Amino acid sequence: MASALESPRLETEGSKTTEEEKRRVQQERAARERQKQSLNLQKEQILSQRTSSPLRRQALEAALNHIELQLEALD
Repeated sequence: MASALESPRLETEGSKTTEEEKRRVQQERAARERQKQSLNLQKEQILSQRTSSPLRRQALEAALNHIELQLEALD
């Protein structure tokens, strides 16, 4: 009889865990989306810059490559 009484409690605890897990997954997804948005804004800012300096251009290209790698890692 004790096991019959414990089963509903386990199901309730399981549903709490499931809800917590869903919340955690949603929070992680939201954090990834914010990070992607931030990286895309940085990418747009780099692409909008104009320069005649070869060294500055190389730095911008390196930064752009780094951002693109980070974006790929998030996907």
